[in-house]
Amino acid sequence: MTAFLIFLFIVVFIIGLTGLKIIQPYQKGLVERLGKYQRTADSGLHIIVPFIERLRKIDMREQVVDVPPQHVITKDNVAVEVDAVVYYEVTDPIKVTYNIANFYIAATKLAQTNLRNLVGDLALDESLTSRELINTKLRQILDDATDKWGTKVTRVELQRIEPPKDVTDAMHRQMKAERDRRAMILEAEGSKQSAILRAEGDAEAVRKVADAEKYKRIAEAEGEAQGIETVYGAIHKGGPSNDLIAVRYLDTLARMSNGQATKIFLPYEASGILSSIAGIGELFKEKDKGKEKPKPNPAK
Repeated sequence: MTAFLIFLFIVVFIIGLTGLKIIQPYQKGLVERLGKYQRTADSGLHIIVPFIERLRKIDMREQVVDVPPQHVITKDNVAVEVDAVVYYEVTDPIKVTYNIANFYIAATKLAQTNLRNLVGDLALDESLTSRELINTKLRQILDDATDKWGTKVTRVELQRIEPPKDVTDAMHRQMKAERDRRAMILEAEGSKQSAILRAEGDAEAVRKVADAEKYKRIAEAEGEAQGIETVYGAIHKGGPSNDLIAVRYLDTLARMSNGQATKIFLPYEASGILSSIAGIGELFKEKDKGKEKPKPNPAK
């Protein structure tokens, strides 16, 4: 009898232990009683009735769905291989448990079909340069479709859009040709700008030299003018006489004749010069006569 009681106690203890359930902080628990939803349990220690109640644990953390690669025909009839990843989190553990049999498979198939539709509406170049647009549209479509399943799609990322090898090679050649064209244009623009700057520099140098020469001539002319004005004023201020002019003229002729040059240039009007010399001679004769005094006649 005692052994039976001990055995019964052990069985009850083991059954009682099976009724103790621990729910982690990142989980929610759904308690079902005889196949019917009873309540939602939070994290911590919970006791359920063995064989009558059942506890389902739902992970509430953000999770990822890996969309496998698939071939998609673009708008310009190019077959590309596309794959993506979808990030989601559970917002309602009841809906995600009872409204969908396998959320992972459902989300994968939904992402594949919508990704095929989005890429198929774009040309190859547009699909390669519109990753952000595809991500945004696909996330919005999946979020709206999975809302009734108690989940929220937080992010969608395209992993790759890979064209066939021949198309990739053609694109590489096209990009290389475009880069070469841009390089040639930039080089031509550089040569053009260099020639323009060189020509502008030469023109500016010519203008500077011309301006300097002009200023030099103006300064020399102004200097000569001021010198002539000074000499002219000094001559008129000193009141020169015909005698002084004649003497200076003769001195000038003497210096010309005493020079080292073998040629002497005389004024064009030689007759005027000769008449001037004759006039000068008459002036000196008159002066000499005026200086001589008449001697007294002894006969008188």
